[in-house]
Amino acid sequence: MKRLLLILVLASMALTTSAQGGRNFARTEFPRVNDDNSVTFIHNAKDAKWVTLIGDFTLQDGKDQRRFEMTRNERGVWSVTTPPLRSEIYSYNFIVDGVRICDGGNMMRLRDGENHFSSVIVGGDRGDLYEVQDVPHGELHTVWYSSPTLEKDRRAVIYTPASYASGKGKYPVLYLLHGMSGDETAWAELGRTAQIMDNLIAQGKCKEMIVVMTNGNAWQQSAPTHSGGRAMQHYRNRQQGEASFEDSFGDVIAYVEKNFRVIKKRQARAIAGLSMGGGHSFNISRLYPKTFDYVALFSAAVRGFNDDKVQAGLKAQRDNGFKLYWIACGTDDFLYKLNCDYMKYLDSIDFPYTWRESDGGHTWRNWRIYLAELVPMLFTE
Repeated sequence: MKRLLLILVLASMALTTSAQGGRNFARTEFPRVNDDNSVTFIHNAKDAKWVTLIGDFTLQDGKDQRRFEMTRNERGVWSVTTPPLRSEIYSYNFIVDGVRICDGGNMMRLRDGENHFSSVIVGGDRGDLYEVQDVPHGELHTVWYSSPTLEKDRRAVIYTPASYASGKGKYPVLYLLHGMSGDETAWAELGRTAQIMDNLIAQGKCKEMIVVMTNGNAWQQSAPTHSGGRAMQHYRNRQQGEASFEDSFGDVIAYVEKNFRVIKKRQARAIAGLSMGGGHSFNISRLYPKTFDYVALFSAAVRGFNDDKVQAGLKAQRDNGFKLYWIACGTDDFLYKLNCDYMKYLDSIDFPYTWRESDGGHTWRNWRIYLAELVPMLFTE
């Protein structure tokens, strides 16, 4: 009986045959990153009429390609090998007879709002920064804090560097905000924040710091996947309270500074965000003009800067001074023109900033790059 059970277990772990050869293989072999940084994908669907691989792929010549048609062998296994890809983390799905699905043979999954993807990392350069390396590892803390402003307890994810647990010192803080459809899990999961911080700290390229990743949706207590069905309905309906996330940000700072060993000075506080979170960072930094010495806007929704009250806040922020105001956006981003218009206004009032233009659009690929470039500039004095 034991021998029979062992045979059944081994059989369940093997798939049919590979698309190229005729041998059996373990599902975890694919997607397979090849020596030249091409990637081979397979999908077992013998009755499918057509299968397409879709993803956010960038070829080594810099060209983006989103679709690859897959071919089927005589055993019903569909496959495709991409051209060599840039080192990066890529999200993808299969389209099987018009239905989008994740890769059932790949354990690496990502959630971006209501969308789910499989993922693969192509190493050798930037991808190595997103991998777990043999370095000291920090911790991700899932915490609940009270927000009197929003009249609810709320969830956040907080990164502490490897030295935090065994030490007694105090650390600077980066408040890192997600975009629309995201939540407190977005930067840790899609942005690979812990891996980026661990690797850059180990390489001596940035200061040790605490990174606070909040839920920027004022109507939510936490990510819908954590809270359950009722929260998911609220997410879809965009049910919001009267108070905004910006109004409540003092509650976040108060919790962090009470419960973590942090330096309670503006020189040791930074705020950054992407898209909606960039808009939050834009607003919070002017509403708290003496709180942050470092501000970064990634593909930011900087709407409302023509309003008289907003302009007064920006002028007060300028007059109070800061060490870095960093704006980054891709040339193909739908918010690129808005950011350029915002910088024209900043020029008109002699508001100092640093501009980082990149290729690409409104994607996590760019936001991970921006984070990796930003943190070495923080808390340097």
